[in-house]
This record gives sequence, structure tokens and C-alpha cells, in this order.
Amino acid sequence: MDAHADAVTGQSTGTLTVFPVPAFQDNYLWVIDNGKDAVAVDPGDAAPVLAYLDARRLTLRAILITHKHADHIGGVDALLTRFDVPVHGPAHEPIACVDHPHEGGETFTIDAPAMTLKVIDVPGHTLGHIAYFLGEGAAGAPRLFCGDTLFSCGCGRLFEGTPAQMLASLDKLSALPPTSLVHCAHEYTLSNIRFALAVDPDNQALVNWHDKATALRAAGQPTLPTTLAQELATNPFLRSDAPAVVASAEDHAGRTSLSREAVFATVRGWKDTFR
Repeated sequence: MDAHADAVTGQSTGTLTVFPVPAFQDNYLWVIDNGKDAVAVDPGDAAPVLAYLDARRLTLRAILITHKHADHIGGVDALLTRFDVPVHGPAHEPIACVDHPHEGGETFTIDAPAMTLKVIDVPGHTLGHIAYFLGEGAAGAPRLFCGDTLFSCGCGRLFEGTPAQMLASLDKLSALPPTSLVHCAHEYTLSNIRFALAVDPDNQALVNWHDKATALRAAGQPTLPTTLAQELATNPFLRSDAPAVVASAEDHAGRTSLSREAVFATVRGWKDTFR
């Protein structure tokens, strides 16, 4: 499957469609539907979600929340005024609208559109952040809805968690099937690639992704979903044991013999100040 064609057209090899509804400056509010019933993921703004639902004559059946930040939950109340639906979200985040709280390791089902989702605890960006994993089946390839934990060639800022927590969270996601489509919540790809190339300039897979992502954005198309296999080959935050990333981190830190966690922390701190 061409992940980017899937994102743009909303087509799927299965019976479910997954579409990135753009919002704000760079958010994607993902909508999963079967042509009749829909689920909205992190609807930070109700208006574009409602416009998409109405254009396709879809009925919202559930909402999935990954974490508490306003650009991920801001549209929920407005959606609930029109659709009386369950709101699934993290058990350990203070989100008033969540009436179906979940912790990592849980599995739950949604009847329409029919799907079974696995919950993964991914603390780091926020302490209670969760991700949802939809296995291979009705939506074609496996799909990961990871909020602000994993981006193409990047990861979320550590607003609450520690580098060790975020590294452990990314390790969980890295263990998913490499064919998994990664549905990130922001279009940060080009800026992330620019940083990744500073860390890992001789990575040909990264250079190739830069060229493809640049062409996609020039054509007004999203770079997402990406694939986990591509991220494992290009994302410095998933490659903290790769010799090139280790060497760059040690050079930036001015120290040698960094642990894997220290490499990750160094690269994350470097990204925070990179311009």
C-alpha cells in the first residue's frame, strides 16, 4: 500500500477509510469510517470534522483522545452537542469529557465502524499519553494513532515526562509490525527532516525521504501516514543506538561513551533549540 496515496484519497485496502482532516496550522484530525459510521481521533476543532462528516454523510459513533492538550480535545464538546457518543481517552489525564478511560494493555471494541483497538501507554509528551493500535484487517495495514508521541523523523517535546520515559514509549512503538501506518497528529515532517539530516547527514534513506516529502508538500499533499519501517530507517529518535546518531550526539554533548538514554536525551535537547 502507498501510505501517502491512502492519506490523500482516504482509500483503504480494507473496508475502513482513514482520512487526515487538517486543522489549525499543522494538525491532522484523523477520521476512520466505513462509508456510514465514523470515529474521530483527537478532534481539536469540531468545524472541520463536522464538514468532513457532512460531506460524506457520515454519522459519528465514537471519539478517541490520546492526551489532554487543547488542540486534541478542543472540539469534543461541540461534537457531543450533535452526536451522543462515547469518548475514549487516557485514564490518567484530567479530561472531563472522557467517559471511557483506558490504560495501556487494554483492548476494546467499537461496534460501528467495527474495530478492535489496543491501548499503549506512551508517557513522555504528557505523563498520561496513550496511543491506539488497530491491527491488520478492515483498515488494511496495521495502523497506529500516536498523538504527539511519534512524528515522522521526530518525537514529541517532553512537557511532563523524562527522556527515559519517552525512550521507553518509543521502544514500545518500535516493536509494532514494521508495516504499520503511523498516523501522527501534526505535519512536522519537513522541519523534522531538516534536523534529522543535521544528526544523520549520510543516511540515504533519510535523504530519499526528504526528497519525497518535499515533493508531497509542494503538491499540497500530506506526508502522513508514514510507516514504522520508514521511521526505523530515518527517525533519529528511534535510532539512538545507530553509530551515526551516537557519534553526532557525543559530538554535540562534548562527551564520549554516552548511554543509549543519554544519546536520546542529548538529541531531544538538541532538537529543542535547533533552528
